[in-house]
Amino acid sequence: MTGDQLPGSPAPLVPPTPPAASVHLEARLGYLLKHAQQRLTRASAEALAPFGVDGHELAVLAVLAAEYPLSQVEVAGRLGVDRTTMVALVDGLEDHGLVERRRSPQDRRKNIVELTAAGHDCLRRAELARRETEQRFLAPLGEEAGAEFVRALRLLVVGVREGEG
Repeated sequence: MTGDQLPGSPAPLVPPTPPAASVHLEARLGYLLKHAQQRLTRASAEALAPFGVDGHELAVLAVLAAEYPLSQVEVAGRLGVDRTTMVALVDGLEDHGLVERRRSPQDRRKNIVELTAAGHDCLRRAELARRETEQRFLAPLGEEAGAEFVRALRLLVVGVREGEG
């Protein structure tokens, strides 16, 4: 019952208006970041689908191309994923012929993961599609503002300004 409702009268059909602060979600950073990330994820998934990989798998390929030979555990650490998730990602990539596992000659308990020729080709083509998708996503900001936005996000995530460290 609200203050302007008579005792015994039925509850109003329209709920009370929420405070103005909760109505303007577009002013909340978390809301904006979440929804921007969701839009970019959808666009990236569509762009990567022709290559048979998703964003997580592409990240694995990129890490392997930049720094290999690496063990599954080392790749997981660089990507910030747990070992179980890493095994599933590598299993999928291996099933598609994009990576190969082999035992480490230095430590037989470790699996070294390397890109195959098909993996290198997939990475090259999928990375191009990813970059084009990100450029289209940032296009409404203009080239300079888009680049500054990425720098600002990098600062928030990594904590290092470009050129410092």
